[in-house]
Amino acid sequence: MTSEMLPVGVLTPMADGLRISPGLAGFSLSITGLVTAVTAPVVPRVVGTLDRRLVLAAATVVLAVGNALTTVASSFGLLVASRVVIGIGMGAVWGLASAVAPRLVAPRNAPLAVSLTIGGVAAASVIGVPLGTLVGNAFGWRAAFASLSAAAVLLTVGLLLTLPPLPRPTAPTALATSPTSATSTTPATPATGANIRTTHQPLLRTAPVTVGLILILFLVTAHFAAYTYVRPVLEERTGLAPGTIALLLLAYGVFGLVGNFAAGALAARRARITVLGLAVGIGAAIALLALFGTRTGFAVFGIALWGLAYGGLSVAGQLWMTQAAPHRTEHITGLYVGVFTAAIALGAFLGGTLVESAGIAPLLWSATALTIGSLAIGALGPGPAHRHLSTTDSPE
Repeated sequence: MTSEMLPVGVLTPMADGLRISPGLAGFSLSITGLVTAVTAPVVPRVVGTLDRRLVLAAATVVLAVGNALTTVASSFGLLVASRVVIGIGMGAVWGLASAVAPRLVAPRNAPLAVSLTIGGVAAASVIGVPLGTLVGNAFGWRAAFASLSAAAVLLTVGLLLTLPPLPRPTAPTALATSPTSATSTTPATPATGANIRTTHQPLLRTAPVTVGLILILFLVTAHFAAYTYVRPVLEERTGLAPGTIALLLLAYGVFGLVGNFAAGALAARRARITVLGLAVGIGAAIALLALFGTRTGFAVFGIALWGLAYGGLSVAGQLWMTQAAPHRTEHITGLYVGVFTAAIALGAFLGGTLVESAGIAPLLWSATALTIGSLAIGALGPGPAHRHLSTTDSPE
């Protein structure tokens, strides 16, 4: 995820180095997001019976190549090519990682496994970006991408040495390891005819799935429209220096990790309420920057709130999806990741368009309006059933 999001932290120097505008540099996130959106839903289908461990290792090699290409990019064209390669690798990682994680633990620990996996994604986004920004400030933006390429090589070796063989899961395995079933004390039952019919029901005909995906589309678009340009926001409106911005983004990351694990615990029981609460936090943080972003104290509080709220969104949204379609863990994960990364692309594109044509303030207010739309969708539509620690289910 750091590979995808690092341009956020080094946007201004990267744009200067490539002799392009910050808005055009921000469009590079759209390219990665679009490729990831196409790749992620396809990966679980095309890899067939291949060992998931080997697929994930191959994906990290692709990420290493993509970051190396970004490091040596001398023009916007080569930057685009490198971001396409990164998008392919990210799609494979996103499409499989959170579906593989529950298979590595006991069923009762499946929600925690998902939370830890998404926590890694959150950490990459909210900790990796500020760390990459610090490297970029100290040694140049190319050094930040070179360090990511080296880290991806090390990760490849680690995956091959530590993960067990992971063949394609069967339907009963997906049932037993889904976050929904993991909160129950009743053992998973074999797949019946009814379960098989549910497994083959089109996912988009399941109302909680559709509502959740539309909500995520609106909310993630809003977030990335604003967050892609958070450095220009803090430079132009708040007047902060690059070093201070890096530290503030690090604080954003720390709050993001707290939000990730808190949201994971809450969403395992009540996914919709958790996601709606996070939407309120994201919208409030962006509105605070729009209203009072010229004051340092308000900007710091807004960034901390933003990190806390967005840090929990990935895992809460993932649990919404797996609770809504517990029998198709890999496929629903791929679909969710596809929508999520498409929203990243759309958000970065809309943000860049607004920054270039209207400025920072209209961008922030537009993002706030999108969060309000996501709240309306989530509040009015059906959500997944929630589970108590007992075996009693009730609709949310």
